[in-house]
Amino acid sequence: MIKESDSKIFCSLKNGSEIAFKEVYQKNRMLFLNFARKYGLKDEDIFDIYQDAYIAFYENIQNGKLVELKSSIATYLISIGKYMILDRLRKNKRKVNQFVLVNVSDIDEQIESFDIGMEELSQEQILLQKYFGELGAKCREILTMFYYKKMNIKEIKEEGNYNSDNVVKSQKSRCLKTLKDTFKNSPK
Repeated sequence: MIKESDSKIFCSLKNGSEIAFKEVYQKNRMLFLNFARKYGLKDEDIFDIYQDAYIAFYENIQNGKLVELKSSIATYLISIGKYMILDRLRKNKRKVNQFVLVNVSDIDEQIESFDIGMEELSQEQILLQKYFGELGAKCREILTMFYYKKMNIKEIKEEGNYNSDNVVKSQKSRCLKTLKDTFKNSPK
C-alpha cells in the first residue's frame, strides 16, 4: 500500500523538484542505515551504498524506468540497496547465508518493524510476528505476497513458479491455517 504522501512526493520527483529529492534523501537515510546494519558492514560503507542506491533511484526516475510507484519510496530505495549490499558482501568474499537471503525478500515487513518513533507492538502483534517468522520460507513468502503486497493468485503463481492456481490456493490456505493454529494454541 502506497501512502498518499509518497504519491505526492513521487509526482514532485518526476517534475524535477530539488526540494523533494533532498527530502527523500534525508527522510530515508537513517531508515536505510538501520536496515543495512544487520549485514555487519561499517557505517561508512552503508552510507556509500545508500548514496549509490539513491543515485540509481534518481536515474530510474530521470530516464523513465520508474514511472509509477508500486511500493513506498523507502521500500524502493531499500530494495535497490539490498542488492548492492549483497553484491558488496560477495565481492568481499563474505558469506551471504540463506537466512539473510530469505529475510531480505520481505523488505516491506522489515521497514514496518523498524523502531523509528512508531508505537510499540501489542503482545498479540509480537506473538504473531514471532510465529510468522517460524513459518517456512515458502509460507512466509506466499502470505506476504497475498496479504501484504496484495498480489492475486495468478501473480503469485508466476512469481513463485507454481504449477497452477489451485496449488497456490491450497498452499496459502495451509500456511494461513498453520499460522492461525499456532497463534490460537499459544499461551497468552
